[in-house]
Amino acid sequence: MASDTDRPAPEALISKFEVDRLLKQDQSGRRIAILGAIDGQQGILTAERAAFATETPAVLQAFHAAITHVTNLGDNDIYRWYLASSGPDAGGQQPPDLKLNLIWPCTDSHIKKYSEQVVRMVTETPAIYRDHVRPYMRAKREEGRLNWVFNILEGRTEQEDVILRDEGRRYHDGAADDDNDDVDDDGFLMLPDLNWDRKTMGSLHLLALVQRRDIWSLRDLKKRHIPWLKYLRQRLLEGTVKMYPELEQDQLKLYVHYQPTYYHFHVHVVNVMLEAGATQATGKAFGLENLISQLETLSGDEDAGMADVSLTYFLGEASELWTNVYGPLKRGEKPLAA
Repeated sequence: MASDTDRPAPEALISKFEVDRLLKQDQSGRRIAILGAIDGQQGILTAERAAFATETPAVLQAFHAAITHVTNLGDNDIYRWYLASSGPDAGGQQPPDLKLNLIWPCTDSHIKKYSEQVVRMVTETPAIYRDHVRPYMRAKREEGRLNWVFNILEGRTEQEDVILRDEGRRYHDGAADDDNDDVDDDGFLMLPDLNWDRKTMGSLHLLALVQRRDIWSLRDLKKRHIPWLKYLRQRLLEGTVKMYPELEQDQLKLYVHYQPTYYHFHVHVVNVMLEAGATQATGKAFGLENLISQLETLSGDEDAGMADVSLTYFLGEASELWTNVYGPLKRGEKPLAA
């Protein structure tokens, strides 16, 4: 056995490590495990990006000042996303190690969404949805917050990013248009989610936006939508693996959010290996297959749907639904008007 004096210094081992192959990449690409060898003996090197320094405003300003090699990936309305490097390099060849999203100008709602806050679990009954949440959804839609969605659907922005466009089968399900929205178009399109770097398959994240305007959230899904939802699911799976042939259909997960960030029905398509953070957690993500199954087992006619069931999900205390609806209900008070 080698004595302690024969052992190389710990710091020297990193430079002696000879890379063989990647074993694993996780945490949305922020942690890797590499198989290699040192002096003929196999070893595993794991690397994880350090947490951002955030102690003072000056530290944050220094971080911002160090951002270089900014490349725009796209922009739509108030949303923009980029790849960038976190510091200068002598040859100017440093690969991007930052994914940046910019919301500008942002609203108070954006600030609340991205602020650290206590989270609460709430149960939304059909009555609470009908009397309080649905009016809240309508108010948000009327504020024009869906402009960026309509820009994509109507061909004004991000068309170069669309990886699948489907005109739909026009099921003619007879949906009643109680909100004066178009329901004639059952088509949809799919494009990369703005949080994906567009190259790391392990963290693949796509977004499917439906053309029809009568479905604001999963609450609007009814039994008569089942054939359309099944068609939507199959086309999303087929389109994804066609675009990214290194993946197979059973490596993909499809889900919708409730509450969603915006009230226009959309489906998230992610690699099942993508680590499930808060956006994929119970109380936020509802699997598309499970929604279809729940609709199939609901009693009632073709108009029975998700508006008729109670849903439990989480909300941040800074959200308007908590401050205006669920907070007052918890205190035994009357909810505020939308």
